[in-house]
Amino acid sequence: MKIDILVAEIGSTTTVVNAFDGIHTSCPKFIGQGQAPTSVQEGDVNIGLKGAIDDLKNNLKLDSLEYKELIATSSAAGGLRMTVHGLVYDMTVRAAKEAALGAGANIKYITAGKLRKSDLRKIQEIKPNIILIAGGVDYGERETALHNSELIAELNLNIPVIYAGNIENHEEIKEIFKGCKSELYIVENVYPKIDELNIEPTRKVIQSVFEKHIVHAPGMQKVREMVTGPIIPTPGAVMEASRLLYQDIGDLLTLDVGGATTDVHSVTEGSEEISRMLLSPEPFAKRTVEGDLGVYVNMHNIVEMVGKEELSESLNISLDELENLIKNHKPIPQTDLEKMFVEELTLHAVITAVKRHAGIFRYLYGPSGKKTVAEGKDLTQVKYIIGTGGALTRLPNRVKIMEQIALSNKGHELLPPKEATILVDNHYIMASLGVLSKRYPLAALDLLKQSLDFK
Repeated sequence: MKIDILVAEIGSTTTVVNAFDGIHTSCPKFIGQGQAPTSVQEGDVNIGLKGAIDDLKNNLKLDSLEYKELIATSSAAGGLRMTVHGLVYDMTVRAAKEAALGAGANIKYITAGKLRKSDLRKIQEIKPNIILIAGGVDYGERETALHNSELIAELNLNIPVIYAGNIENHEEIKEIFKGCKSELYIVENVYPKIDELNIEPTRKVIQSVFEKHIVHAPGMQKVREMVTGPIIPTPGAVMEASRLLYQDIGDLLTLDVGGATTDVHSVTEGSEEISRMLLSPEPFAKRTVEGDLGVYVNMHNIVEMVGKEELSESLNISLDELENLIKNHKPIPQTDLEKMFVEELTLHAVITAVKRHAGIFRYLYGPSGKKTVAEGKDLTQVKYIIGTGGALTRLPNRVKIMEQIALSNKGHELLPPKEATILVDNHYIMASLGVLSKRYPLAALDLLKQSLDFK
């Protein structure tokens, strides 16, 4: 059998391959899926990729499978590890952080102000894939970004550096990094004016740099030789798919509950009324990742947060039975009770993650009385809530779980309304379609709407 394209999702533990055909027609089709262990420990993720392709052939009952193109997303080897260094935490650092998260980065370290020796040691220990330097509005403060650039350049690391700070520093930054091992990328300021975010140029460059340098992950050199198109970070691919879908259906929220983390992506301008009340600007496309909220690796965090007594009451089981569930917790639940347990974990992960992502109303009191202000991301205009990832595409009560988001609103939270439509990525292909959209946006959109059963 010969098909148009394979999309590989190379994760830390599992590699998934999705097959698509008819990409160049008006009726693109999802053919099937295969998976295998990623094989990072063997130093060659190519082994896992070939295993996933073999599993795909087995699932399709094929003796041979030919494909014209192979593209990929990756979160192997820790995904896209970044450190971010800016001037003021609530301004340039936050803007740089939003750009990095929107690109699908796993931010390992953030600093505000001038770097210290301990900060430099931390950067060396982390060994990030990319270092992002910001600081100062355009034609504002210059010294901090220059100081930090000089110290990072002196480390002479073979790590790409992106400068997204004060425009006045461009020539000096070029001089500072001249002759260094670090490849330098200069982009527009992420925070050019007070209360103005400009994260899109930096987000695009981060993904481009990641694609160019992903070969440094164990075994990725061989994958780069196999892959004929782009490789982007898996969370960044989910954001790409969300942005693509927004252009067709409007304001949306995408949830991805995994074994280790819960990612929340929102693509919405919010309401004009609330935007006038915001204390500080928010990005149009925002991603947050909750590293403590996972339903397998970080299951104990959720159990501790909810409490064992409450969980046992919700599941209508004894504490001893709950302890047994926790002790024998599996990556994929098998029995009805195990599924109910994971559903409870998923519910609390979803509600907690969305509330951390969303904004709130606050009340300030002054000489003229009480003033209402808004802080954080406004989700009140969201029309669609989309579930992707293992938990929200496979659990029996996945739709009911997502319906609880609006019902959990205590009145002061900028959460989606009850009228928001729940959609599920039934084929679990949203990340694959995000990278596919880089070359074939129309086909990717069509396939995404098929998976969401969007009429």
